[in-house]
Amino acid sequence: MKLALRNLDNEELGEIELDDAVFGLPVRGDILARVVNWQLAKRRAGTHKTKGIGEIKGTTKKPYRQKGTGRARQGSLRSPQFRGGATIFGPLVRSHAFAVPKKPRRLRLKTALSAKQSEGKLIVIDSAGIEEAKTRALGARLEALGWNSVLILDEPQIDANLARAARNLPGVDVLPQKGANVYDILRRDFLVLTQVAARTLEARLK
Repeated sequence: MKLALRNLDNEELGEIELDDAVFGLPVRGDILARVVNWQLAKRRAGTHKTKGIGEIKGTTKKPYRQKGTGRARQGSLRSPQFRGGATIFGPLVRSHAFAVPKKPRRLRLKTALSAKQSEGKLIVIDSAGIEEAKTRALGARLEALGWNSVLILDEPQIDANLARAARNLPGVDVLPQKGANVYDILRRDFLVLTQVAARTLEARLK
């Protein structure tokens, strides 16, 4: 497939040929949903914790005798029915990560790239370098382009001025090509690739 090659001033510089095997696959919502859930589960801290009865401070003495009081029998004031007592079946510290097959790993990223291309929200530019690291200037430039929610992938390294200028812009992410992942691609409206990043992604995912 052919896409227009542009610059950050929205000037058309020509065309670029992209491989259909990477950017033209059918969109599989089930694959994308599964990998997004996998990424979000991996980043969860899993540090939630409640105390069991063995971790509650307090006396181990029986509150009152078993029979003859007319009250329900009780064995401990640390039981869950009492104020300050234990939590039954509460969350414990654990990892929320789960395993997914490694074989279709490339397919997931190619599906995400193809989804952006099918929506007409994949843009290829010649270079992502800017002259000055000015957040206001970059914000005005992106707003003029209509890129209020955008992920920019550069290669081999992110332009230092671009990274500094985009740091405080909400809705704008800048990543090196090797950091491309399904969640970050889908969470932004537009995906912008530099020409070098597009070629490197093609070589990496073929």
